[in-house]
Amino acid sequence: MLSLGIESTAHTFSCAIIEKKGKQVKILSDVRRIYRPPEGQGIHPREASRHHAENSPQVLADCLQKANVKIDELDIISYAAGPGLGPCLRIGAVVARSLASYYDIPIYPVNHALGHIELGKMLTGAKDPLVLLVSGGHTMILAFLSGKWRVFGETLDITLGQLLDQIGRYAGFASPCGPKIEELASQSSNYLSLPYVVKGNDVSFSGILSATKRIIPKGLEDACFSLQETAFSMIGEAVERALSFTGKKELLIVGGVAANKRLSEILQSICKRHSCKFFVAPKEYAGDCGSQISWLGLLESTVKSGEKMENTFVKQSWRLDTVNILY
Repeated sequence: MLSLGIESTAHTFSCAIIEKKGKQVKILSDVRRIYRPPEGQGIHPREASRHHAENSPQVLADCLQKANVKIDELDIISYAAGPGLGPCLRIGAVVARSLASYYDIPIYPVNHALGHIELGKMLTGAKDPLVLLVSGGHTMILAFLSGKWRVFGETLDITLGQLLDQIGRYAGFASPCGPKIEELASQSSNYLSLPYVVKGNDVSFSGILSATKRIIPKGLEDACFSLQETAFSMIGEAVERALSFTGKKELLIVGGVAANKRLSEILQSICKRHSCKFFVAPKEYAGDCGSQISWLGLLESTVKSGEKMENTFVKQSWRLDTVNILY
């Protein structure tokens, strides 16, 4: 079975084709083009959607060519229906609907966050993990129970990815800023005190955002080091508490921030204390990509034969814990 997945939730427009033969799964292609805002600025939804509209034909063509697949050979088409930026989501939905209706291919609107988790599980081999989803759009600690992913902790304000991006933009970098923050942090070991806010099993990053901006004049490298150590320790505390509560013996990190090596170091030490296996999504597929959407479409195709075209909406605020998992 051949599945085309279309991702367009934020800065990335991506198309990917996955082939599934029995239990064998192969990513045939995953092509991406990323909207890059000017330095010091964040994603502008209108500009990002214009980028996606202009680049979508070439991304799709390159994806099909790399996979050596023709459109009429596809068995299903899936697209990220949310959560995300409305104008960006609509570009992906329009491309998916156009292809599905013209070539009479079953269409599947899927949850972007769930795509992160399912592709991470497939690529790492994790079976029943506690999941830490950390990206520009999400900071959630989740475990699967009774047909849904249940939230055991999340951000009360901004996400971990937003925290890193906002500090990076304040320092004059272009989004996404996580890799630059990580690079600068590795050049320091001088910790400057920052607010540490964990409430129950939830975290709050707005205070650390304001405080980090104030200490940047004392040294950007020191500020980035202190920012990572504080924010990642907060996440680590919440994850460790959730591991103890759920009794899970696997921890899986997914999302764009999963590529950060220091975050993995902290969580690996926690897993060691709890005799828990540690998994992290491969760096190539940690961020937004069409493979997440394509794979989730394949999973959903095992329990339903596609969605009616009149039901192919986008949902900007589609929470993961409202999705019924039937496959």
